Amino acid sequence: MPELRESLATKRWVIIATERAKRPEDFKKNVPDAPDVPPYDAKCPFCEGNEALSGEEIFAIGGVRVIPNKYPMLAPPAKGSPTEPKRHKSGIYLHMEGVGKHELVIENPAHNKCIATMSLDEVSMIIRAYQERYLALDWDPSYKLVTIFKNHGPRAGASQQHAHSQIVATSFIPLHERYAIGEAQRYYDELGRCVYCDIIKNELSEKERLVTQNGRFVAFVPYAAVLPYEVCIIPLRHSTTFADLQQDDIGPLAQILREVLAKFYHGMNNPDLNYIIRTVPHHSACEPYYHWHIQVLPRLTTPAGFEIGSGITVNVALPEESAKFLREFKL
Repeated sequence: MPELRESLATKRWVIIATERAKRPEDFKKNVPDAPDVPPYDAKCPFCEGNEALSGEEIFAIGGVRVIPNKYPMLAPPAKGSPTEPKRHKSGIYLHMEGVGKHELVIENPAHNKCIATMSLDEVSMIIRAYQERYLALDWDPSYKLVTIFKNHGPRAGASQQHAHSQIVATSFIPLHERYAIGEAQRYYDELGRCVYCDIIKNELSEKERLVTQNGRFVAFVPYAAVLPYEVCIIPLRHSTTFADLQQDDIGPLAQILREVLAKFYHGMNNPDLNYIIRTVPHHSACEPYYHWHIQVLPRLTTPAGFEIGSGITVNVALPEESAKFLREFKL
């Protein structure tokens, strides 16, 4: 029988379509081997030596460069304007200026590298750049939420092959994030505990959805995974916001992120995927109910009419089997 599973953290229901369940090999890219990618592309704006094509650096560390997005979703506030954009009425509708910040993190000088194939030091530099820019934007009164994310591959929304991530600071908190934070707060108000800490404790005890862990972080497939092979990477100690990431955490985070992505890269023929750092807005940084984490979402299936119409996702991979494959795949 198919099974309905509820996420303890979000209360969102997911259909686990066991009758349609697919094996790991069914999700592997069935395409001919691509030609070797060179370490340098003269037309790529992100390659070392082509800096004039990409714009002025905002920040740089150890081969990682942060630049403004050439085609930003949002724009910083004009000088002298209020730090918080005003809402305006247009008849019965509401609108405001598109205030925000949109940055690109060029992850490596080489055109042919991705996190799965980088050294641990190289991935650590990416994490350091993430946090430096997160802290700078998080303290800016113009912005309410800073979202760090990666699009890998065209099905995940990547328009450039060269490895890069994006950082977007918004002047409002989207309803999607408010809902997730609100559910975590509701759980804390009822039980006096962080829902994510309880999930970590349960996953470490049951072990059947574990993917990997080290002394600081654990990776597992969520009980109610919204997509096949979704993975959550989360700190073992309670930590509300990405701003709390300690220097001693950077290496372990880089290690587990690289390991998870390498399992996808080598075990499933480098599927398109997204990852997002889920964290709270600045004004909630001291609250005890949330627990920042990284959500890794392989783009192995395409949402169809039922999912779009109902808002209920259909997962055609049993989370326990997904975790077993990733856990047992040797790099």
